[in-house]
Formats: sequence, structure tokens, C-alpha cells
Amino acid sequence: MKGLVRFPADPKKTRNTLPVLTSIRRHQAEISIEWHFLKGQSKKSVAKVLNEVRMAWQVFGDALSQRCKGVLQAFGMNGVNNEPESFMTAEQIKELLKQVKYPGYSRDIVSFGLVKNVAINNNAVSVGLELSSGTVDIAAQIKSEVERVLKAVPGIDYVHVQAKAPQGSGQTGQTGNAFENQHNIPGLKRIVAVASGKGGVGKSTLSVNLSCALQHLGVKVGLLDCDIYGPSIPLMMGVNDRPSITPEQKMLPLISHGIKLMSMGFLLTDDQPVIWRGPMIMKTIQQFFSSVDWGELDILLVDLPPGTGDAQISLCQTVPLDGGVIVTTPQEASVGVVRKGIAMFEKVNVPILGIVENMSYYTTPNGERVEIFGHGGGRGESERKGIPFLGEVPIFPEIRVAGDAGKPIAATDPDSPAAQSFMDIAKILKNQWLPES
Repeated sequence: MKGLVRFPADPKKTRNTLPVLTSIRRHQAEISIEWHFLKGQSKKSVAKVLNEVRMAWQVFGDALSQRCKGVLQAFGMNGVNNEPESFMTAEQIKELLKQVKYPGYSRDIVSFGLVKNVAINNNAVSVGLELSSGTVDIAAQIKSEVERVLKAVPGIDYVHVQAKAPQGSGQTGQTGNAFENQHNIPGLKRIVAVASGKGGVGKSTLSVNLSCALQHLGVKVGLLDCDIYGPSIPLMMGVNDRPSITPEQKMLPLISHGIKLMSMGFLLTDDQPVIWRGPMIMKTIQQFFSSVDWGELDILLVDLPPGTGDAQISLCQTVPLDGGVIVTTPQEASVGVVRKGIAMFEKVNVPILGIVENMSYYTTPNGERVEIFGHGGGRGESERKGIPFLGEVPIFPEIRVAGDAGKPIAATDPDSPAAQSFMDIAKILKNQWLPES
């Protein structure tokens, strides 16, 4: 029997017990081999191996767990004082809690930032939740679901969950939830916002060329222009027709350079101003999703206007965003304002996919590098915040000329030096969003 499981001459060097655990399930007689191996060891070394036994419950299921309990009992290690200190980490607990969705939403409580602390002691787990909106009833519902998920895990015998509802939250029937109308859009795999908080940093230029670069890489892309007051996507994409209407009374996006487009600019006459207050903006952005037939898209990029106002809030309340790309220029005057855009996304628990530094430098015809707006502000902010830095976009006159002509450089000449930075950023994000494609 001992030949079925091989141990090194020095048992203290044995670390990987996975073959033993596999054989326990298949050959019950080998439990005695594990017993003889452990019997001569100190309680400290036994605890290490038993800790691995308990971790393996997650891999081999309940059928194995009963036999593992038999091993624990054989060594008298089933008492509280002799249990391994912890058999799971806080990160593993948070991974389990991603199964718990916020009531009425597709997103989980971890991505919403509601899990504030996790503590583990022996076979007991304590979780602290803090809601920024909602009612006592919603807090109780989330608490119950967290308890259900954790108690289903073999080895967790005691679960304590503290869920704090916001002060002044209503009772039954009063949701008070600013995101209660948020819903998924069929056919859209990813929705990603391009934002900054600062005007004039080149969000639309990046959005247009990033869309074209992704399309060049084989990604099905849509581009939504949410700048209600100053839409520039129609000009940069070279199209200014009116959308057609389907029999279901939905607008069909216009298509240019292989990208599906929607913009307020398609619905206005030339130079017609938009003089709207917040509610009208919110309604329009909601209709850009509910009343537009986007079809099947891998990614919908949303070009947001400057600031952190009605358009940004409306977008976050309408659809669950998969992430945000932050655009800045190098100087502190831009980076300082961009921090507010980052803070807005953090406030509504939208993950930041990365920072792009636009207009990083200009290379003169004789090869001299001129840093017109300074240099390094975007990279420095990404390091300070722990956010990925996606790259620098130099100043090329060709980028501006192509945009004004409605022929984005990433669409018409993707192999040119002017398009290279957009292509590099697109490759990074494609691998991040759609690693399987």
C-alpha cells in the first residue's frame, strides 16, 4: 500500500499533498498511509498538511470532505484550539462574494465596493458591508445572500455579516437607489467610457481613433457621442446623415469606417444649438441606449463631454459600465482636473482601465523633441493612483488633418507613425477586454 503514495526521505520537505488527496477519494485504504505519514510529525507540521486538506475541499467537493474529516478526527485535530489558523484568504472570500449581485442589478457587491472588510479565524468568517444607497430591506437582502453563499462553502462553519445601510435610508418599499434604472443592453458585450473631467484634452480624437484601431484588429465596435452640447464625432467620422427608423421604432446607428455611430449631431441641423437642462440630457442619454438598435457589438465606446455633470451621471445610472479610459494632457492644469474625473468613476465603482497622455510631445522635422505641454503628467498620475498607464499620444499634424477631413488616421493609415500610438493602446485594451478573441 505504501508504494501507492511516494514520500521523500525527509517528511518535513513534503509540501504538495495533492496526489495524496486525489487518492483519498479514489482509494479509501490510502487514508491509513496519510495517517502514518502524519503521525510522527509535530502538531505544527500536521496543521500545515491538514490546512491543505481543508483547502482541497474546494477542489474535490463534499464527497472528499467527509473523508478529510475522518483524517482530522484521527489526529484529534477537530477541536477549536488545534484547527489551522485560517484555510482561506480574504481575497478568496471576496472572490466568492462576487456571486452576490446587488438587488436589481447585474453587477456584484464586490465591484460596487460594498465589501469593506473580511476577517477569518479558524472556521469562522466575518464580513463587513457598507451601502451608500438603498434601504434597510436591501441591506438585509444582501446580508442574507452573503450568508447563504459563504455557508455553502465546506469548512466554513460560522458566518457573521454586518450590513450598514446609509443613514436616513427608508424602510420597506423606499428604494432610494440612484441606479435603480440601470440595465444591461442586449448585444453589447462591453460598454467603456472615454472621459477626463477636463475639456480640450482630445477625448473625441482618442475615441474616434481608438474605435478605428479596434475595428482594424477585428473587434466589432460602436461609438456613442454623449457630448450633447458640442458633438464632434459626426465631423471626425465624416458622416452627418439622419438615422433611419426600424419597424420597432428604434433608430439605426449610422456606419462609417466599419463603426456603428450615434450622436446628437445626427439629430440637429447645422449650427443648431442645444439649450437643455439636466432632465432633458438624462432622457436623451437613456434613449441612446433604449431607442437605438445597436445589434451585436464587442465594445461600445462612449465619448463623454468634459466635467462630471448630468451626462456622466446619467450614463452611470442608465447602464453598468465595464470601465473607463481617462484622457489627460501632460501639464498639471489638466492632470489636476482629470483627478476629479477619476474620483467620479471611483465614487460610482466604475473600474479605471487606464490613463492616456495625449499631446505628449512634438517631434520637429529635424528630429528635435519638443514637450510643448510638459511631459509625464499622465504617467505620474497613473503611478500615484495605481492605475495602468496605457501610453502616450504624440502631436502629429496628420492626426488633426485626418480628423477634420472625417478620415481618422487609424482608419486610413493604421501603419503610419501618427497612428501607431492608437494601435498600441487598442492592442492593450483588446487583450484586456476580449482576451479570448
